[in-house]
Amino acid sequence: MPDDLLNLLPFLIPVMIIQMGLTVAAVVHVLRHNTYRRGSRLIWLLVSLISIIGPIIYFTIGRGDE
Repeated sequence: MPDDLLNLLPFLIPVMIIQMGLTVAAVVHVLRHNTYRRGSRLIWLLVSLISIIGPIIYFTIGRGDE
């Protein structure tokens, strides 16, 4: 492993854990709820799987009122 990558690991590991947690939370929420502000279940499921920005977009724009 290059030294540059080893120096970034303390930053990358927490970011990866946050990304996985947000993705899992968004997917579970999409599958359990039927109401969304915009779009459909399939669209939000696909958006939720896009990097770290997908779940953030879902929770800010797509999540419907409960």
